[in-house]
Amino acid sequence: MLLAIDTSAGTSVALVDPATGRPLATRSTEDSRRHAEVVGPFLAEVLAEADVTPADVTGVVAGMGPGPFTGLRVGIAAARTFAAARGVPLLPLVSHDAVAADQDRPGPFVVLTDARRREVYWSAYDQTGTRVAGPGLAKPADLDEAIRASRPDAVDWDRVTARSIPAWRLGALAADRLASGTPFADDTPRYLRDPDVTMPGAPKRVKQ
Repeated sequence: MLLAIDTSAGTSVALVDPATGRPLATRSTEDSRRHAEVVGPFLAEVLAEADVTPADVTGVVAGMGPGPFTGLRVGIAAARTFAAARGVPLLPLVSHDAVAADQDRPGPFVVLTDARRREVYWSAYDQTGTRVAGPGLAKPADLDEAIRASRPDAVDWDRVTARSIPAWRLGALAADRLASGTPFADDTPRYLRDPDVTMPGAPKRVKQ
């Protein structure tokens, strides 16, 4: 079984059968401020609903963003901890790829998610659903310019705005990659900007 976790937008947790790529249990919320409160209960609930024990989990799929620092790190930490405790591989994927795979129409299109601070994250996908540009970060007023600089023809593509990431789609994508031997994403969070909280500098010297 594959356990998939994403907190790059809302919070989404799913248990996926790697043989079929179908979800056995899912939990999600679009609330973008309660990741730490809900991810633990969601994990317990999907395991219980699917009648699966942690020992049955053979891989943990982690949505690596893009996402704001505060929320994204909760899901990644949960995924890494579960994988380490079970001694199973961590399978990192770009979160926007799940949104693209969840569309019921072919591309091309640009996936957008809220980055807060009046900014958006974006990724562009071609007719086959393959990511061809991004993830990137831009203010809405500068979005066209940012997309054009990376993939000029994508500036006119349809826009798909997602409020949460379907974790079960991440699990399905991971199952496909495991079956085909396709590499996974880097195990590096896609914050795309510095965290809101920074370490203080050295204290100032006080003259006598």
